[in-house]
Amino acid sequence: MKNTLKKLLTAISYQENVDYEGFILRENRYDRQALQSAQGAGGDSGAKTSAGVGAGWSAESSQDEGKGQAGPESGAESGNGGASGDGGGSSCRRERRRTPKRVGRGKGKPQPGEEEEPTPRGRPPESQEALPGPAGKGPLEIDPGLVHTRLEENRLLIERIYGLPLNKDIIIRDFVMGSEPPLKCFIVYIDGLTDRQTLNPLLQDLMVFTRMFSPALGAPADFVLKNLLPGSQARVTDSFDQIVDSINYGDTAFFFQGSTRAVIVETKGWEHRAVSRPETEQTITGPQEGFTENLRVNTALVRKIVRSEKLHTEMFTVGERFRSDIAVLYLSDLADPELVAEVRRRVAGIKVDYINDTGILEQFIEDSPYSLNSQVISTERPDRVASYLADGKVALILSGSPYALVVPATMFEQLHTAEETYLRWHYGTFIRYVRTLSFYLALLLPGVYLAIVLFHQEMIPTDLLLAIAGSREKVPFPTALELLMLEFSFELVREAGVRIPGIIGSTIGIVGALILGQAAVQANIVSPVLVILVAATGLGSFSIPNYSLAFTVRIYRFAYIIAGATLGIFGITMVLFAQIIFTANLKSFGVPYLSPAGPRTYAGPDVVVRAPIFTHRRRPDYMNPQDDLRMPEEPRGWVKEGGPSGEGSR
Repeated sequence: MKNTLKKLLTAISYQENVDYEGFILRENRYDRQALQSAQGAGGDSGAKTSAGVGAGWSAESSQDEGKGQAGPESGAESGNGGASGDGGGSSCRRERRRTPKRVGRGKGKPQPGEEEEPTPRGRPPESQEALPGPAGKGPLEIDPGLVHTRLEENRLLIERIYGLPLNKDIIIRDFVMGSEPPLKCFIVYIDGLTDRQTLNPLLQDLMVFTRMFSPALGAPADFVLKNLLPGSQARVTDSFDQIVDSINYGDTAFFFQGSTRAVIVETKGWEHRAVSRPETEQTITGPQEGFTENLRVNTALVRKIVRSEKLHTEMFTVGERFRSDIAVLYLSDLADPELVAEVRRRVAGIKVDYINDTGILEQFIEDSPYSLNSQVISTERPDRVASYLADGKVALILSGSPYALVVPATMFEQLHTAEETYLRWHYGTFIRYVRTLSFYLALLLPGVYLAIVLFHQEMIPTDLLLAIAGSREKVPFPTALELLMLEFSFELVREAGVRIPGIIGSTIGIVGALILGQAAVQANIVSPVLVILVAATGLGSFSIPNYSLAFTVRIYRFAYIIAGATLGIFGITMVLFAQIIFTANLKSFGVPYLSPAGPRTYAGPDVVVRAPIFTHRRRPDYMNPQDDLRMPEEPRGWVKEGGPSGEGSR
């Protein structure tokens, strides 16, 4: 029984792995550089291990510790030049021997009969062996950067780049052109990214229609491009980098025997979501189209609205490993050239493995990444992007993302929606007033309530104060803790409702909030007044149209709760003053975040009040547009001077 208990305790207890590096597959280049730097002063010891390091061997801990053995290598490694044994030198570190990693074992100690692992994955192309050549010939010496005249060399290079035959969705199709003499060719494309209905007629043209040209083709790539390919999106290149990039993006590459150039034809045809209603920015009036994950569809949706030859679309490619396309849209005769140049500089300066969403792109280009406030507008509505372009802003659309980014951004613009623009100005102004009130409720209401209840009871009417005290008579928790519990519960219900898919999410959110609130009140855990207050705060945060700004308000609200519970109104004032200072210091691509309020500039009647549309004559001054006017002084040409309405004299 004692032995069984001892084995059980040994099994469930933590034991340090003595050979702690045995599970590491292989060091990366950063580990090798650090080890070589540490062994730079080690003399022969560093030289003995450098070969193993360069070959990608894994580090193994010495098994000789505690045996009283010492040698010059251990002395050089420890830096003491002495022995490491039982009686002394315990402070000296063990020598790390460099032994090859073996196949099929978790530990690096070599075992008899085991073979060494093959050449590590990720070795640069120049260190790989030459490709095998055709039967009876030596290996092919291939320049991986250019197209070669021998067709088999190009084919072997494609197979090496894409890891064929293991890679099953890369299709290589051999065919013969019907010229005189016949010409061997092959095409390369990725199954699933290519539209076969577009590709099949192209192959038919090359295999059948070339029979009408009896003489030799001369330069096959140029001849095919000019005479046999009806598609408009086709080009000739001799660079394998461009060929691989195009294939990865759904195009098809044509290789010809004896030609040092290949033809790339656009045959993109992957599945994508159709244009549908916006999911997060739905409106009752106005357009009902939203962006999709297809870049060309998104740019076409914008161009369908902005029918101007001045709309420029510049393409950038980001991602060192997985490349994504970014379209930068602006009106060349309206946007500030310095703003456009700054957007180009930031996008072109991104160095990262991949970017698959505009949320990641936003974090790479924003001015102050450590600020809670988002300095970029994210929208899924093409009509909003078009309106921002008309103000002189710049839009960024990323392939694979249904959202577009608009820069620069101000806080007031993040409180605006598209619907209030389409409604009459009376309705739009009323909606903005309601939204402004809800913004301050979501930000300040819980903190101000705590400050008044705990420190400034004289500000509360007597009847209301008695009602609050009566509702809290049986509650065992302090008011601050009670409020924090409710806020946390509300955030929990909100997050659960978002993560549960479909209609069930909103249903569970509503039912869960009702059940939790009612049960908590009946159990005398919280007071009914606080349940109403937290509910009003949550509704106020839901009314903020920009998701990032709503998140900012939710986080800042806890700072106001803590300040109100500790210092009262004085603490609320301190936090509010600090937040205003931090927010006023923010800039979005050179534009102050609180413009046009701080600093004070001309913005027209479209900040909080939504004045009549025909009074919005000038564009925002902080954008420095090339053309300041949207419309003449009286854009309504039908209004006559001294008309019955009297509006023509304005």
